[in-house]
Amino acid sequence: MTDKSTNKPQSNEPNFEIQRIYVKDLSYEAPNTPHTFSDEWKPEVQLNLETKSNRIQDNVHEVILSVTATVSSNKKSAFLVEVHQAGIFTITGFPNDQLHQMLGSFCPNILFPYAREVISDVVVRGGFPQLILAPVNFDALYAQHLEEQKKAPKDKTETGEGKVH
Repeated sequence: MTDKSTNKPQSNEPNFEIQRIYVKDLSYEAPNTPHTFSDEWKPEVQLNLETKSNRIQDNVHEVILSVTATVSSNKKSAFLVEVHQAGIFTITGFPNDQLHQMLGSFCPNILFPYAREVISDVVVRGGFPQLILAPVNFDALYAQHLEEQKKAPKDKTETGEGKVH
């Protein structure tokens, strides 16, 4: 049911809104240039992902997706690029377990294309061939994170954070 004067859902109905999407941090290193450009290009990519969320105020959360791509060629470091792609989301009316899933899977799914674009752009500006990262199944990663938490000792509290290598 909606409030007819504002056309917004009432507080007991699930509601999800994107407030803002932004780059929180960006780093690029190409330690072996210009020599890397004259070597045969045989790239090996290592990708690390991490998510975390912070409650800003009631029903408003910042979600940060950290993506680090390390590329080497011929056993030498070519470049490393890291982006912390963030978003502010208003999430209301979801049970606690669904809220954690929204923060740990749904929001990173929204942020990943932005992070992928930033990485691709920075790599090209660094003089390297375009790096297009494959899609990531954050639902599967979130489920894996939950399984790992079940097996881990109960000395840590649930934070909605996850790390993938």
